[in-house]
Amino acid sequence: MTIKKYQKDVDNWIKTIGVRYFSELTNMAILTEEVGEVSRLIARIYGEQSFKKPISPEQQKENLADELADVIWVVTCLANQTGIDLEDALVKNVTKKTKRDIDRHKNNEKL
Repeated sequence: MTIKKYQKDVDNWIKTIGVRYFSELTNMAILTEEVGEVSRLIARIYGEQSFKKPISPEQQKENLADELADVIWVVTCLANQTGIDLEDALVKNVTKKTKRDIDRHKNNEKL
């Protein structure tokens, strides 16, 4: 699936099943919540925190994948609401980072 198609699919879902987009401010709050859920899982899977009830590595991965997809969903909603072509924005962003950081990480003694 291309990013353009995903944006169209999300827009169609919102307009047919979701009724309408939440406001941009509400979606920003939801995005913060979803990123927090990713953070919670990362802290438990890769950090020192533990799950209240043990879950299998497969279930951990499945949960993390679902939460990351939720983050992308809300980012896509915000892009759709604000008229951003995410595919174009991502291409430009990679180009910007490539030009800016062409030698930065190679020359970083910490890495």
